[in-house]
Amino acid sequence: MKNLATKKTTSTKTKRPAVKKKQTSSSQRQDQAQSVHKPRPKINIQEGSTIKDVAERFRIKPKDLIDHLVSAGYEVAASDLVDERLLQAISKIIKIDLEMVSLEEDIRKLAFGLKDDLVPRPPVVTIMGHVDHGKTTLLDAIRSSKLVDREVGGITQHIGAYRVSCKNRYITFIDTPGHEAFTQLRARGAQITDIVVLVVAADDGVMPQTKEAISHAQVANVPIIVAINKIDKPEANPERVKQQLAKEGLIVEDWGGKTICVEISAKEGKNINELLEMILLLGDILELKSHPYVPAQGVILESRLDPKKGPVGTVIVQLGTLVPGQAFISGVTFGKARALFDEFGKQVKSAGPSVPVEVLGFNTVPEAGNFFQVVPDLEIARRISEFRIARLKKGYQKKEEPLSLEELFNKIEKGQTKELPVIIKADVHGSVEVLKDLLPTLSTDRVKITVIQSATGNITEADVLLASASKAIIIGYNIKVPAKILELAQKEKVEIRLYKIIYQLTDDLKRSVAGMLEPVIKESFLGRAVVKKIFQIPKVGTVLGCQVLEGKVVRNAEARVIRDNQILYQTRISSLKHLKENVTEVSRGYECGIGLEKAQGVQSGDMIEVFIREKIMPE
Repeated sequence: MKNLATKKTTSTKTKRPAVKKKQTSSSQRQDQAQSVHKPRPKINIQEGSTIKDVAERFRIKPKDLIDHLVSAGYEVAASDLVDERLLQAISKIIKIDLEMVSLEEDIRKLAFGLKDDLVPRPPVVTIMGHVDHGKTTLLDAIRSSKLVDREVGGITQHIGAYRVSCKNRYITFIDTPGHEAFTQLRARGAQITDIVVLVVAADDGVMPQTKEAISHAQVANVPIIVAINKIDKPEANPERVKQQLAKEGLIVEDWGGKTICVEISAKEGKNINELLEMILLLGDILELKSHPYVPAQGVILESRLDPKKGPVGTVIVQLGTLVPGQAFISGVTFGKARALFDEFGKQVKSAGPSVPVEVLGFNTVPEAGNFFQVVPDLEIARRISEFRIARLKKGYQKKEEPLSLEELFNKIEKGQTKELPVIIKADVHGSVEVLKDLLPTLSTDRVKITVIQSATGNITEADVLLASASKAIIIGYNIKVPAKILELAQKEKVEIRLYKIIYQLTDDLKRSVAGMLEPVIKESFLGRAVVKKIFQIPKVGTVLGCQVLEGKVVRNAEARVIRDNQILYQTRISSLKHLKENVTEVSRGYECGIGLEKAQGVQSGDMIEVFIREKIMPE
């Protein structure tokens, strides 16, 4: 028996190499090679976590983890917050890839991961369109006839949003001042709106702001319902409006398209019910759902400092159910919900998904567009606030920034970019049409150039915010950019490229999509000062007594002398004084003495525009 067992064992051993050799085929080796190069999945660590929290999550004694960190050169305690630097060190110690995620992101993943617990929610709607086409009249018509729980003599409080009832179901309307606010919220990552109602006057047709509203909604990937208003007017021509909309890519259902269109008269209240029913129908098609039982999450729509109530914010709840007494965090502000109020100023006991409420209890005025997140207690809220403040001081910014032409070819080579969104602004309509037709033809098999908006006139704040939200670049042809817009573009990290010759524009785009863009000179606006007095100082020369109106004045920066909005000449700031002291910079509101390398002909009242130029090289 022993010999038999030995034989069997030997027999098995002699066969195994053959089996292994057969299994290790070329395809298997390829699979093994792929598994070696496949990145390990990262484990999320919630912001505001302490070293003790992380240790306990991975069943490590906090003391042991601290000892390892101390050995690596970190002076830490168990209660210290884990930042990006510490997270990388801990990843190396425990040999697990860790990634810092926001509290809100963690809650969203949890909520939408529990698909069986999701329930239908009311749609959230924004009304957009051209000025004087009846947006306000439509909002008033809906508000006056359809407000939820309307009381006789009740006065609606302005909290930025309100609910209406239709067929025993609710719709939430956001009362925004325009598409700039809509896009500004989206640019900050706050996707609030489910449906856009585009108001177009039947007697006026598609206008520039109508086109802008369409662009903003399409970039945000929000479905559009068209409300053709003012059909009561004798000169109304709805068919002409539908034809114009088709040119903008919105083909209505009567013409065989997919865009819902309702002909209304907001002034006479005609077909308002039909419009609301279409909103509910589209909401059903979109299958809008939310989780009512996770910690409540929403977005700050409006905020203010009330003289009696203190800091207050209007919150549209997106997940969970908000009730008084809960602690919360919003950006770097935090607090405990002392009370909730609806649009009538009436106190409410709770607010579920898609419900707007005014919240009392913030420690400071919250910022519009920030997420609002309920947390277990005030201590955790305070801890997360401290973490975010510390991160802001270090200049950390997780937000994905818009693409510049210098960065484009790097992303193309890595296969990360397949589309370059572009906004075109030109001096005349003919140039707009030429560029709109020309730029898409410069696309290659690796990157597609898409014109998301084009119009005549100077670059506006709305253009910059749209570019920020859509990760687009702005191309200006034969136009000027106000200093205020340059400052906003710099803040939003939006690239603006100005051209006077079309072939230079096309050459730049061709080189960028081919990955061969040459270095460019980038101009950054710093500040502006007005000349108050002119001093002639012996052995020094001309010194301009100025007051800084915007930004800051910096020594050795470049400067333009401007009179009556015309540039006289360009020079450099050679000296800068404040209260007889030599300084490197002077901020807004302060007076200073500016010495220019060239100061001929400067007069009192002239403007000094300060900027720097940098040569940007592709990485």
